[in-house]
Amino acid sequence: MKLLLLFSFVALAQCLGHRIPLRKGKSLRQALQEHGLLERYLKEHPYNPAAKYYESGVSSEPMQNYMDDSYYGTISIGTPPQDFTVIFDTGSSNLWVPSVYCSSQPCSNHNLFNPAESSTFVSTNDSVYIAYGTGSMSGVLGYDTVRVADIDVYHQIFGLSETEPGDFFYYTPFDGILGLAFPSLASSGATPVFDNMMSEGLVAKDLFSVYLSKNEESGSFVLFGGIDPYYVRNGITWIPLSAETYWQITMDSVSINSMAVACSNGCQAIVDTGTSLLAMPSTALAQVYSVLGVSSGGQIACSSRGSLPAIVFHINGAEFAVTPEAYVVERDGSCSLGFQSVGVPTESGELWILGDVFIREYYVIFNRATNSVGLSPLA
Repeated sequence: MKLLLLFSFVALAQCLGHRIPLRKGKSLRQALQEHGLLERYLKEHPYNPAAKYYESGVSSEPMQNYMDDSYYGTISIGTPPQDFTVIFDTGSSNLWVPSVYCSSQPCSNHNLFNPAESSTFVSTNDSVYIAYGTGSMSGVLGYDTVRVADIDVYHQIFGLSETEPGDFFYYTPFDGILGLAFPSLASSGATPVFDNMMSEGLVAKDLFSVYLSKNEESGSFVLFGGIDPYYVRNGITWIPLSAETYWQITMDSVSINSMAVACSNGCQAIVDTGTSLLAMPSTALAQVYSVLGVSSGGQIACSSRGSLPAIVFHINGAEFAVTPEAYVVERDGSCSLGFQSVGVPTESGELWILGDVFIREYYVIFNRATNSVGLSPLA
């Protein structure tokens, strides 16, 4: 590995018409920097976590960034494998994909699992129904080999959709959903994929971590079993979970310009890779709009983006800022705030949902060993 790295640096320098003197005690990175070649090299050879070598029990699943709206990767089910694109969703716990049993409109333009073509499929008589904030599915449960990020999970229970009402899933670029929340949230008592990875000793550590790229760029990934040191150079703040259903935490308050504008007496939030925006109770959303001087629809002039303040989430004694560059969403030349109202009731009140708008600002570690979430700033 070191020889290959040495060759790549030297070959690049020679191609650029330079010869780098390798002095004892000086790294190649330093030598490139001294000769003004480092920036060019890094641009032409961007960091690619999907191609990086990890230790045994640590495996990366690359994800496609679709318009900064959803992130999905490819898994396979069955023998021989049948491929499906799925959202890796920390806001749910079931794995399901469309199947040949489905006659709903969304199944007409997505990959369909055919159990008859898998020699390892085991059927059940159990049914499953899952409702999301947008869309739902119902179907039957079965068992088969599921391959995720080069990890084979044998006898994994999953849903085969029979109905997908409405047209939401018809327009999604992904086929199904792989839930990464806790077993207590799973419909029909199905064991989540990551729980089987842990119980079967398929991951080095009982955690996974997520990086979501910005501006439709490549490089997004879920890393099963490990933490990539490249993304935690700014340190990790660990936040204990307040419930083991969703990845749920307690927030102290939410402020703008050092003034608490919502969640003043504390509130509950979930860190959810399956939600595109930042969702909050309607009363909180109205207050945020009012303080920002934005109409209730959230529409703004794109030119005013630079004058908006950051929104700061106070969590476990630490501050986590989301800047206007992150929370203003631009589509076809028009801009709006990446917020929405939501009503998810709990015993402690309505939940906030820290979706992709928030997650893009941080490398997020979901730790089942300690039941905590780790956040590391990417800026």
